Amino acid sequence: MVNKGFPKFGMSQAGSFVAALKNYNLPDFILVLIAKECKSELLERGRIDDRLQSMNDDALHLLHKIFVDCEEDDAGKFAQYRFFAYVSSMYHKCEVLVNETIPGKSGKNHKILVAVKNNGMYISVAQNKAKGNPVNKKETNRFYDMVDDIKKGDHGTMLTDAVYGSSVGFRKDALEELKELSKSRDNDPENKLDFKTANFENNIYSVTKC
Repeated sequence: MVNKGFPKFGMSQAGSFVAALKNYNLPDFILVLIAKECKSELLERGRIDDRLQSMNDDALHLLHKIFVDCEEDDAGKFAQYRFFAYVSSMYHKCEVLVNETIPGKSGKNHKILVAVKNNGMYISVAQNKAKGNPVNKKETNRFYDMVDDIKKGDHGTMLTDAVYGSSVGFRKDALEELKELSKSRDNDPENKLDFKTANFENNIYSVTKC
């Protein structure tokens, strides 16, 4: 089904939004999340421009604000959507799960912003700080401990990557701390894990391996 009308901004603007958005890497689960948030219909299959045209004006407007204009919102949701799409682009043909709960060796259930599965196994987890102050040393330690607990648990045996993203930057001591913690795993092949940081600035993510 194709969207039949755009009462708020008209078909000409809707067409320009579709033309711009179809050039972006918008994974299926992002379209589903936005459609649900905006109470929009969405074609289950088809070309990206046809699927975009099936969405209502609110959904297209929101997608444009998030991915084309790179706007920010008070709740930090726009930044999280961009991070979801970025992580998805790093792991082609893998299943990307949002707000996933993964148990660790300690028995604690860890709430992960983004988890990536390949052949049913977790291969990567990712967190993102969308607002507030730059990531500090305490936060990187907490992230490391969480990922380490997951890696050592039954569900994390195939985990190879951990990405800490930030839309508000990192303090220098936080980056140094995560680098040192990551380096400490180099002599332990069974628990080898690559930690990366992803910084969003100038409307793009830049990734650094720790």
